[in-house]
Amino acid sequence: MGEMITSNTKDAEERMAFVQHLIDDVETLELLLQNEMFEDDVVRVGAEQELCLIDKNYRPYGINLKLLNEIDDAHFTTELASYNIEINLDPFELKNNCFSLIENQLRELLQKADDQAKKNKAHLLLAGILPTIGKKEVGLDYLTPIPRYFALNEMLKAYKGDDFNLKIRGVDELYLKHDSVMFEACNTSFQLHLQVPSHDFISSYNWAQAIAGPVLSVCCNSPMLMGRELWKETRIALFQQSLDTRRTAYALRNQTPRVGFGDHWEEGSVAEIFKKDISKHRILLTKPIAESSLQKFKKGEISKLPALCLHNGTIYRWNRPCYGVGNGKPHLRIENRYIPSGPSVIDEMANFAFWVGLMKGRPKVFDDMPSQMDFKSAKTNFIKAARSGKETVFLWCGELYSAKKLILNKLLPIAYKGLHKCGVDEEDIERLLGVIEGRTKGMTGEQWQVANMRTLKQRFKTDKSLVLLTKKMVENQSQNLPIHRWEHVNLENIRRKPKLVKEIMTTHLFKLHEDDLVSMAQAIMQWNGIHHIPVENDQGDLSGLLTWSYLQSLATTTDFNNTKVSEIMIKEVMTASPEMEIGSAKTLLGKHDIGCLPVVLDNTLVGIISRKDI
Repeated sequence: MGEMITSNTKDAEERMAFVQHLIDDVETLELLLQNEMFEDDVVRVGAEQELCLIDKNYRPYGINLKLLNEIDDAHFTTELASYNIEINLDPFELKNNCFSLIENQLRELLQKADDQAKKNKAHLLLAGILPTIGKKEVGLDYLTPIPRYFALNEMLKAYKGDDFNLKIRGVDELYLKHDSVMFEACNTSFQLHLQVPSHDFISSYNWAQAIAGPVLSVCCNSPMLMGRELWKETRIALFQQSLDTRRTAYALRNQTPRVGFGDHWEEGSVAEIFKKDISKHRILLTKPIAESSLQKFKKGEISKLPALCLHNGTIYRWNRPCYGVGNGKPHLRIENRYIPSGPSVIDEMANFAFWVGLMKGRPKVFDDMPSQMDFKSAKTNFIKAARSGKETVFLWCGELYSAKKLILNKLLPIAYKGLHKCGVDEEDIERLLGVIEGRTKGMTGEQWQVANMRTLKQRFKTDKSLVLLTKKMVENQSQNLPIHRWEHVNLENIRRKPKLVKEIMTTHLFKLHEDDLVSMAQAIMQWNGIHHIPVENDQGDLSGLLTWSYLQSLATTTDFNNTKVSEIMIKEVMTASPEMEIGSAKTLLGKHDIGCLPVVLDNTLVGIISRKDI
């Protein structure tokens, strides 16, 4: 995502040239495979760490370009949102103390970033979804101002032809329409890379698909978005919907989403995967390319296949095939994209070791996945894991297993075997896979977040609970403990005073429509013991307000059974914004001698604040 692209596909000549380079790249890839020119005698691992930047109030902080300039380290790069950055770790050969080396580098780079963040009164947070992200932070004002991101947004919007729809149902429900791809920016991941021999790529890839559900179930760390408790790993649904360019008008036609798990076991070679992706997905981004990869191949040079890699970077498979060149030699990798960031560095490294161990410990019987498992079972397992986390019941090779039983009895032994086979240090194996065992028997990141959010909401409104939850996550991450040993929030120790309207406003609202009868409004107020009800028009915008005292003043002169709300409502309504300081809201209430302020964002009612709340 960090590549500096300055144009999209609107330039016809550049697009035509790019298409030819893309075709040449596929042909070159096939020639490399036929001639067995891949680096197949070495196995390397690598990772990308995405993380959140938050301010002193634990809210998104859009300073990534400023921070990256101050850090001044090539390991760091931008992300889509200005409150996210990414760390690209060095590749290490899979042997000996490689996981300790990766962990040490990650900690050093995080410390480097944290030192600069503190100078800007900021914090770093590892979280699949930052709890305090709100509607404001998914606006284009928070898009990192780099040409590639603007080009990507423009092309996806053009292909969609309409707003992006977001509808996720869990314990709560979130339904939103949005005019950009910025919801994708809510996701932060810990992306894992494993170099795979070219001759074993398809078997490895299919095995990676098969284990994805069980691995995800014990790694979930993204249960909430905008205060709603949704999927155990909400990133999976959020990412797919935030980049879904399929048009609903063609609902009867099978369309492959840009973000997805796949539709079948793969066959042939890695080239066949790339061919299908090119065939099914339109080109989003292009760039000028100086020389054809075929021409380079004929001269004995190894091309980086730039057109193929750029297009592949806009296809978001949860297990993504990758081509690269290192030290003049081409190699193939599988990129695991479904693992969330956090909850802690040690948890992430445990996830890494667990996945790599499983990949390298694959029992021979799974070399041919179609003979062992139906693909739809693997795909169903993945979706179920994202929805249910560690509570999932998996169908594995025709038998039902709880996540706990499958991981402890089947998969962990494979992972131990795989890491031992690669010569990984015993100390690292026991330490990291021990974390997976502890988390499987104990608590995952999503379980910790949900339990503590529910505790906080016993005493606080939603927004303040999210802030306090984020604060506790920052504190716990600094303790260098795995999630199953994290401390929980203690309500008795919380003394933080709220500052903004959104921290104390009521968000579960009773609302009226302009066409409702006043008698219904009066009944709703009586039944629920409330003194203020906002009124909305047909567009869902705030259009008025009814108060109990106002209704009482009209009781002797108005027939409530035959009067519409729109005929008597207060139309000149004083409002507040979610970001308004509580002191300013208090002043407004006093100045105008009113009992409440509807809270509005872009003319949409999002809450209400009363004298009682203050």
